[in-house]
Amino acid sequence: MSAANDRECIMALGDIETTKLPAGSVLIVGAGLAGLFMALKLAPRPVFILTSRRSAKGSASAWAQGGIASAIGAGDTAEDHARDTIAAGDGLVDERIAMILASEGPDRVRDLMKLGVEFDVDARGDLVLSLEAAHGRPRVARVKGDLAGKAIIEVMVAQAMQADHITGLIGWRAESLLSDGKGGIAGAMARKDDGSLMAIEADLTVMATGGIGGLFAVTTNPKTARGDALGMAAVHGAILRDPEFVQFHPTAIDIGRDPAPLATEALRGDGATLVDRRGKRFMGRYHKDGELAPRDDVARAIFAQIQANDPPFLDCRKAVGAHFPDHFPTVFESCMSAGIDPRVDLIPIAPAVHYHMGGLATDDVGRTSISGLLAIGECAAVGVHGANRLASNSLLEATVFGNRAAKAVMEDGLPERKAVNIAPQPWLSMTPEVSKTLRANMTAHCGVRRNAKGLNILLNTIEDLIGQVGAANPLIAARIIAAGALAREESRGGHYRDDFPNETNPARSAYITYDQLD
Repeated sequence: MSAANDRECIMALGDIETTKLPAGSVLIVGAGLAGLFMALKLAPRPVFILTSRRSAKGSASAWAQGGIASAIGAGDTAEDHARDTIAAGDGLVDERIAMILASEGPDRVRDLMKLGVEFDVDARGDLVLSLEAAHGRPRVARVKGDLAGKAIIEVMVAQAMQADHITGLIGWRAESLLSDGKGGIAGAMARKDDGSLMAIEADLTVMATGGIGGLFAVTTNPKTARGDALGMAAVHGAILRDPEFVQFHPTAIDIGRDPAPLATEALRGDGATLVDRRGKRFMGRYHKDGELAPRDDVARAIFAQIQANDPPFLDCRKAVGAHFPDHFPTVFESCMSAGIDPRVDLIPIAPAVHYHMGGLATDDVGRTSISGLLAIGECAAVGVHGANRLASNSLLEATVFGNRAAKAVMEDGLPERKAVNIAPQPWLSMTPEVSKTLRANMTAHCGVRRNAKGLNILLNTIEDLIGQVGAANPLIAARIIAAGALAREESRGGHYRDDFPNETNPARSAYITYDQLD
């Protein structure tokens, strides 16, 4: 993947450079696993990847510790994997989509292996598969314990850089989408840190920008993951699905860092326990499955311990012990850097925003409600996660639906699109103070526990912030999430309303557009 250096297609338009990509090209916004996997599968079609220079470290895919789930092991079946996925999603998973994920998953894992990802194997060369929460059997492939995301992204970046059909538009960050004047999208407006603007006209634009964790004060995501795709698409009328469903990872390492380091769920799969300061296990009081209960239940239990001034800890001393540096090097390094030796010490933990189940509504090949615009990965809501994502299904979703999107593009012709009314957009600055205020209020009022009073306070705060700096993409995304949480008067999956603690039947997904919030 080389930086773009062909300037023949670039012309000056005031303070904006306008780039018209070659006919039939695809513009992918984001360089996480979903975007890179799709880009590689699009060969030999020309692909342009829009990414900031920080994306190698800032991709949430690279931070995924647990691994990638699939029904690839002996005796496992796609039906069993789909069943676990549906159960975790608490009534809102599209069963057909779950079967697509589970059925195509093993082949996508094999694709990664062929590309060079060195998953952990045993002496016979078979994948070592781990058990994680809410899975009925071990089916999670890992790399050196907790390095799966990092290893996969390193391989994908290396492959993309060697691919002749991929060009990197490096150092640019998308800030808005370009209209074709007919209700469709014809590319994106991008900005460099120095304020330079470039309008990139494309026949097909793919959003692969990741999640929304940076909207909250405590998150395991890159701080730059602030729902930009939702904001950019929403103002063009895109339909969003279930934006209120946010997954809180129960075991972020509570050492005051931003983002918070993650203590992978695989630790509990290997036998680590959740204890209070006295070393006494507490999960039995909250859920029959104890430490391996679904993430939302574990997160609420840990939050309840914190609220009761009885701080929770992860006890890995017996389950992992001396093997920690080899089996979970990332977690070990994070702990040791804070003066905690997890071989002999308890690890302080707290819930943190980890994954967004909602997003831009798509079909099974990534098409959004707007022509010329696709969405894949975490910013998309295809219906596979429902109200609560099953552990380690996120990397699988990125590959399965990145592959399906690429296949559909290769089979379909791409009509030429031309942007209209290209003009500088108002620079919508999320000042440090505005960002701090937003993040604190999102965590306080749209976190593990929610209610109408807090959500209305939050919505009023967001309106005040929009009045200060304009409708910046993160503020639009936050408004959509908060409004969705206020409208869903029930508790389901990752969404818990203490003023509506029960589920309502039948379970229904919410589909909204931004103009419906006015």
